[in-house]
Amino acid sequence: MKLALAQISPVLGRVDRNLEMHLELAERAAKEKAGLIIFPELSLTGYSLKDLVPEVAIRPEASEVLAKLQVASRQIDLIFGLVEERSDNPGVFYNSAAYLTGGKIAHVHRKVFLPTSGMFEEGRFFASGHDFRAFPLKSSQAGLLICRDFMHYSSSYCLLADGAGLMIIISAAPGRGTANEESQGFESSQKWELMGQAISYFSGAYVIYCNRVGIEDGATFAGGSFIYTPDGQLSLRLPYLEENFSLQEIDLDQIRRARKNRPYKRDDRPEVIWHSLGRLLRKENED
Repeated sequence: MKLALAQISPVLGRVDRNLEMHLELAERAAKEKAGLIIFPELSLTGYSLKDLVPEVAIRPEASEVLAKLQVASRQIDLIFGLVEERSDNPGVFYNSAAYLTGGKIAHVHRKVFLPTSGMFEEGRFFASGHDFRAFPLKSSQAGLLICRDFMHYSSSYCLLADGAGLMIIISAAPGRGTANEESQGFESSQKWELMGQAISYFSGAYVIYCNRVGIEDGATFAGGSFIYTPDGQLSLRLPYLEENFSLQEIDLDQIRRARKNRPYKRDDRPEVIWHSLGRLLRKENED
């Protein structure tokens, strides 16, 4: 399976220009025989939206923007970020990731963990999602996470328990601190890579992380998108700070081999986790 990572710098609030960028890169990836292209968090809108959130929100079933992307998805699958407003819940907005294939919206993930401290204000403008679930992608099962979701390892566990062999994270993570000379990049980027390595190895899954670049509202977004194999090996890392378009072949059979050699998935017991969490929640309510 060949996929494309689009490490872009979206234009804040300009859905029209960002849509044009998505369509151009999707066409380019399709010509290169890629089966999937992945864009960063809020790739259609930019990140630092604040009061612009309602202005750029998309109702998927009635959006010309989504209609054009659905047409493009007849040639190549797409994963991208958007501000979503559901028709059955108007006036409530989600930081969402959509997966389009064959001209249809096949899956939507709504960001669960919304950072709201320091420079982050997502909880002021977005409602939180309530679920992590796998979905079919090509000949595998995949799961979507958005940025901070990935920093909670329980999120990846839920996807593993649901059968995901591809864990795809779209992100708008800023770069902070200076890393050591050996790794270069940012100190903050190391936590994403450390989590990617650990989750990929112990889940026997591909971890595919697409981060954005550019500057918005004083924040510098780090880039450094990466792919870890189901053996915990780094197979691709894009440059920090620079826009980049990159193609990568992944071997889906490597998921099977990794899980055969390290049978953590085989031996998993989600019912024990369910029981333990239920006990903890009951105890918390009693207290």
